[in-house]
Amino acid sequence: MGTTRRPSTKTKRPPRRRAKPGNQPKPTLVLLVRHGRTPTTGKLLPGRAPGLHLGDEGRAQAARAAERIGALGKGKVAAVYASPMERTRETAAPIARAVGLRVRTKKGLIEADFGKWTGRKLGELYKLPEWSQVQKYPSGFRFPGGESFAEMQTRMVGAIHELVAAHPGETIVATSHADPIKAAVADAMGTHLDLFQRIVVGPCSISAILYTPGGPVVLAVNSMGDDLTSLVPS
Repeated sequence: MGTTRRPSTKTKRPPRRRAKPGNQPKPTLVLLVRHGRTPTTGKLLPGRAPGLHLGDEGRAQAARAAERIGALGKGKVAAVYASPMERTRETAAPIARAVGLRVRTKKGLIEADFGKWTGRKLGELYKLPEWSQVQKYPSGFRFPGGESFAEMQTRMVGAIHELVAAHPGETIVATSHADPIKAAVADAMGTHLDLFQRIVVGPCSISAILYTPGGPVVLAVNSMGDDLTSLVPS
């Protein structure tokens, strides 16, 4: 007699569908611009205190940054963002004019909240025992009554990712402050926050990060005079 085969109880898995290349988000180039020099640059820790504007040198630096970004060509920049502070919006203004856009405010790009240290002289802060931790162990430091470096980095990187999601395949400008930009560069490089103080971001320098589906690619840091049209991954 023949054997009767029982129907299989195993559920067949559907074949895996490979994502089509066209469905992947296109890389977004983010140009991070630090604001220009102010009368307090290198002297005080202004933080989020209102009323601080660019000095003459800072306005000249902003004009030069605008020339460099404008040289990318008409229609190459999709949006220009700035933190809510006066000095960043004043830096972003000539950049926006150079590319025929208006400045948009992005709160997440704002300076760190220095709490009780806001407005204090840097010469005084250098003498505090806490200053060593700011330089060597920033990931474990919180400004008295203010923000921690870790919170600052999370907030800044989160804001950038929101902008990237809003501008797939485009080039955008984000005008911010030294420490937030350094923290964003460190994150993109996979560098621990405790080493971010080794990164230099001068006034009106441009740092370029290409955000791709495979991860960020750092194309330039603290660029002061290079031709931005040559920023391409190797």
